[in-house]
Amino acid sequence: MAWFLIAPIIAMYVVWFVELDPANPAVTNTLAVAILMAIWWVTEVVPLAITSLLPIVLFPALGIMDGREVSATYFNHVIFLFIGGFLVALAIQKWNLHKRIALNILRVIGSSPARILLGFMFATAFLSMWISNTATAMLMVPILLSIIHKLEEINGIDRVRHFAIGLLLCIAYSASIGGVATLVGTPPNLSFARIFYIYFPDAPEISFALWFFYAFPITLILFGVLFGYLYFVFVKHKGGWKSLTGKEILKEYQSMGRRKYEETVLLIFFVMLALLWFFRADIDIGNFRIPGWSNLFAHPQFFNDGTVAICIAILLFVVPSREEPGTFLMDWKAAEAIPWEIILLFGGGFALASGFKESGLSLWFGEQLQFLSGMHPLILILCICFLVTFLTEVTSNTATVETLLPILAGLAISIETNPLLLMLPATIAGSLAFMLPVATPPNAIIFGSKRITVVQMARTGFLLNLLGIIIVTLVTYYFGTFVFDIVEGQFPDWAKIAE
Repeated sequence: MAWFLIAPIIAMYVVWFVELDPANPAVTNTLAVAILMAIWWVTEVVPLAITSLLPIVLFPALGIMDGREVSATYFNHVIFLFIGGFLVALAIQKWNLHKRIALNILRVIGSSPARILLGFMFATAFLSMWISNTATAMLMVPILLSIIHKLEEINGIDRVRHFAIGLLLCIAYSASIGGVATLVGTPPNLSFARIFYIYFPDAPEISFALWFFYAFPITLILFGVLFGYLYFVFVKHKGGWKSLTGKEILKEYQSMGRRKYEETVLLIFFVMLALLWFFRADIDIGNFRIPGWSNLFAHPQFFNDGTVAICIAILLFVVPSREEPGTFLMDWKAAEAIPWEIILLFGGGFALASGFKESGLSLWFGEQLQFLSGMHPLILILCICFLVTFLTEVTSNTATVETLLPILAGLAISIETNPLLLMLPATIAGSLAFMLPVATPPNAIIFGSKRITVVQMARTGFLLNLLGIIIVTLVTYYFGTFVFDIVEGQFPDWAKIAE
């Protein structure tokens, strides 16, 4: 509870005794609010959602932003993208479609220890690409625990314990890695989309497809590295215990019965959602272009990924269910499980980013970091990934990304480099902290199973952290520059306008 008092004392000291820009007190005041929010976010002495509401009160009081403008940042198209995606995830959970998908993957891939590991990794990473990585981890853990229990019945708890730790970690790590691949897979990606738009409204849109073309190769490489690493540590020397047979997995699958009408319709909606997201905007890679379906309308620019998510979500509430006459695929009782605290956390991050921009604090930070302008871009990206990854280990990854992205935007403008070169790898790195439970929601969910210790997670995750930093750095510099048409040493016009 000490931090509950220390944080506001530090913030008040900054307001009263620090003067960053004598001509513009809002710069100092915004820093004070950011310090208060960062400390409360990290220590969680106040619920994250409540801390996220501070800008609504403090920004108008300290002359940083108008109250109406601050309030508007809490609900935007990115928030509705998250809400729509989570409603689809809840519907999938309601009708157990996730379990059928996971068991199908295990049936196809096989039942040896290595294949069980690969099957759970693939199922988790795939689901995490399309629904929140938090939701994916929550959906997969009960399925995984049922498999672990069967292994323990056959072999005894002690003989399976080491492999069980590897399986639990594969869920947490695969959820984070899979979430990187799409804009909706993990909260930091959505934070990037909104903050980038706030700072650079004239920049080309970072569409669902464009993000996928950049991030999916990172997911593929990390997936291969993760499987090899977990196999070597947890599977190679398994100690001679017996694995599940294909018959046992088939029995578990058959216990679900025939696929229901509701599952079929949900699967159709799920595929529709993915395709509509992917092909909404024009896909431009080099000289190759695929026109987006939004061009069929008079105002294609009016559509965004949030539009698509809410459209599919609405359909869930109007398509009737056959199993329960008079009801629909989704109802509001099930929808009440939407994590509103995460939505408010998003809003707080967006409000803080707007405050950084409107007050000029981002540019002030950028000016202080001018000494980085002579650094080679590859080394600069490496340093950013290292900072974000290990900072995220002790803070919420969403809060870390939402705090640092405005600073990196200001730095990019200050040193006249393409903002994407700094902001993209920072966003990805925010999802690749594998050492501590607090780092990412999937880590916390796995730790909550009480089958793994912090030391075991940290020991396994440290090397993965380093490998993730290297992979993100190299892919961004050598491939991301091609996808986003980034020319080294060239400062884009849309960033000049923002300046």
